[in-house]
Amino acid sequence: MSTKHINKLRPFSALIDSCWKEKYTFARFMKDLIAGITVGIIAIPLAMALAIASGVPPQYGLYTAAIAGIVIAISGGSRYSVSGPTAAFVVILYPVSQQFGLSGLLVATLMSGIILLAMGFARFGKFIEYIPVSVTLGFTSGIAITIATMQIKDFFGLQMLHVPENYVDKVVALANAFPTLKYSDTIIGSATLLVLIFWPKLKVRLPGHLPAIIVGTLIMWVFTLFDIHVETIGSKFSYLLPDGTEGSGIPPILPQFVLPWELPGSAPISWAMITALMPAALSMAVLGAIESLLCAVVLDNMTGKKHHSNSELIGQGLGNIAAPFFGGITATAAIARSAANVRAGATSPISAIVHSVLVLLTLLILAPLLSYLPLAAMSSLLLIVAWNMSAAGKVFSLIRRAPKDDIIVLLLCMSLTVLFDMVIAITVGIVIASLLFMRRIANMTRVTQLSETKEDKSLLVVRVNGPLFFAAAERIFDELRVKSHGYDIIIMQWDAVPVFDAGGLDAFQKFIDAVRKDTHIIVCDIPFQPLKTLARANVTPIEGVLSFQNSLKSALEEVQQIEDAKRVAHQ
Repeated sequence: MSTKHINKLRPFSALIDSCWKEKYTFARFMKDLIAGITVGIIAIPLAMALAIASGVPPQYGLYTAAIAGIVIAISGGSRYSVSGPTAAFVVILYPVSQQFGLSGLLVATLMSGIILLAMGFARFGKFIEYIPVSVTLGFTSGIAITIATMQIKDFFGLQMLHVPENYVDKVVALANAFPTLKYSDTIIGSATLLVLIFWPKLKVRLPGHLPAIIVGTLIMWVFTLFDIHVETIGSKFSYLLPDGTEGSGIPPILPQFVLPWELPGSAPISWAMITALMPAALSMAVLGAIESLLCAVVLDNMTGKKHHSNSELIGQGLGNIAAPFFGGITATAAIARSAANVRAGATSPISAIVHSVLVLLTLLILAPLLSYLPLAAMSSLLLIVAWNMSAAGKVFSLIRRAPKDDIIVLLLCMSLTVLFDMVIAITVGIVIASLLFMRRIANMTRVTQLSETKEDKSLLVVRVNGPLFFAAAERIFDELRVKSHGYDIIIMQWDAVPVFDAGGLDAFQKFIDAVRKDTHIIVCDIPFQPLKTLARANVTPIEGVLSFQNSLKSALEEVQQIEDAKRVAHQ
């Protein structure tokens, strides 16, 4: 496949390729229908749990899965991806919702969508390949640790008036609150968690999320028979409809169009607000791009199909632009739901659209029942999500087998994500990984002595193997300066020098200046890129100091001519 084809912008490519270019039959629709219903069953409780973890009422998670799910499925570049709220965003969204409220969170989501759209049109899709595995594993496992910690309060029913934002303070506050543990919530959370853990062993096609939630709700019902109070969605959240109707839990209506900055109690949009939200919006966009494209790569490996990375970024951007106008928070492709979509037999983005339609129907039909879901059961769902997200097996495998540099980057990214935030972790991780990689590559550049004239030791022939870039060139030419002492002529063979940059050029010119009084330098077998660099810098032969030859053979012939000329001059 050509680079031109890879970088080509093809919005709506997933839908066009799978439903227009390929024949879409009734049999395929039935497969998509079953897959969509299966994923919808998983998405409904997860969407609510993730919204609660992000600091907003649960219905906004459902609005996200419905609106963003449909828009991204139609306009994206990965035919099997299912988009909606994901656990990775919780650590970014929660602080935003606490500081700026729902309105600020929706505005930040809108801004992230615009950034994603720009990334897609700028063809940044392939840049995901430049993020090292150690960085990706580091920040995802760090996010998993943070999410798991956030679920402790609801899982054990702890009474806390305020949950600190700083991770260390949060752990201390949770420990201090442990005497307020409620056995009813703990039993519900534990039972739900056990069903989620052991359900896959039954080899039943129905996802375990629904049975686990049902078990948790039934146990809660038993507790209510004995007048034991358990926190539920209905007891914690309430809503007010435009007609003045007030209720608890989730409103039984479809998402309504609203300007995010005109929500009740929200501050008017301003440049100061946009500036304050920009770091969070940029974090959302970067994480959304990374997660959606990683998901697409995973699905490609599962199905043998190819996604269009730039089109996927455009789809994610459009989804995150549209969702806030209907109350939707930040969305991206969810790896677990998308993988379940493939395993359930999906053939096109129609399955993701079916999943979103099911979420909308749930809002209309089952909203009163969703109010009875216990918060402890919802926290159990997120504990499983956090465990799966942590990729603990891959982390331990990398620590056991990878080079020390990669282990350092992994642990650094994980620690920074937990203690500070994901943006700092990714930025520092990529910078450190790049520096360590450059050091590793620089250490691979070597100078090897090929031959030497034994009689008078006037000729030194060396081969430079590796890139002569800024991190390696200074060391290499310093080494050559020492080796060249006492020699009249040096031949440098550059056939194994793939890169020669400005740093290498500067070190080369310093080397010439240092030895030009005593030594003649001949450079031969120069590849195209170093030759181009020399030409752009207008480096030309210098009589008696520097010359260039096409091959080692012609360089040796020039040496012979120089020696012959010296003999004639002495006679």
